[in-house]
This record gives sequence, C-alpha cells and structure tokens, in this order.
Amino acid sequence: MVTSYVKYRGELRTEASHLQSGAILNTDAPKDNHGKGEAFSPTDLVATSLASCMISIMGIVSMKEGYTSIEGAQAEVTKVMYADPRRIGEIHIKITFPQNPYSEKEKKIYENAAHTCPVAKSLHPDVKQVIEFVW
Repeated sequence: MVTSYVKYRGELRTEASHLQSGAILNTDAPKDNHGKGEAFSPTDLVATSLASCMISIMGIVSMKEGYTSIEGAQAEVTKVMYADPRRIGEIHIKITFPQNPYSEKEKKIYENAAHTCPVAKSLHPDVKQVIEFVW
C-alpha cells in the first residue's frame, strides 16, 4: 500500500502528500546545501521523526499501562550533519516532561520505550542518538 506521493516543485523543493489523511508537507534544501532553508529539509524530517516517534511510543505506553500522562511533553531536536559523505551524523533530542510525579519505574519504562521506538531502531547504527530526558 502506497504511503505518500512526493512531487518535485523545482528550486530544490518538494511537496509530499500523505494518502490516508491528505496532509501536505513541503521540504526545501537547507541553506548549507544550495537551498533557501524555508521549510524542513529531508534530513530535518528524519531527526524530527525520531523525536515524534519517541514521544508517540511513550504516549502509547502511558495509555496502555495507565501510567502518569506525558501530555505536554516537548522535544528539542538538533541535527548534526557530517561531511564526506554528507549525512546525518548525530541527532540530539532533549525531551522535557510536564511536572508530574513520575515514579522511577515509569521513568525507566518511558526511557526504554523512547530508545526502542521504530524510528530509533531503523536508523543506521553510525547515526549517534544523544537523548536527554528532563523530568
């Protein structure tokens, strides 16, 4: 089953259409790679997808297990590009949780869920994932 269609719009920009929802996502090449940096770059999306996946999986754990809610959790994402060949070398994510009384057990379960989310497990092992949890 097809997930999305991506059209090249010229000037290093694309438009992606998510078939199930109809949502549209635009990308632009970054300024350091001939683009204007006026939208997410494809590599920005990879890094951002990691954070989104981590938070989503932790949300699933919260719902299934009845643990303290993570609603309001936020992730700060920093992507570090390497050269020769040009690639994502590191993704730094700082996840800050709302002030709730999380038990030590919940914290460990949430952290494990984040580290084992599908995007984290799909990235090449050479991509360094630096994850910080702020409780």
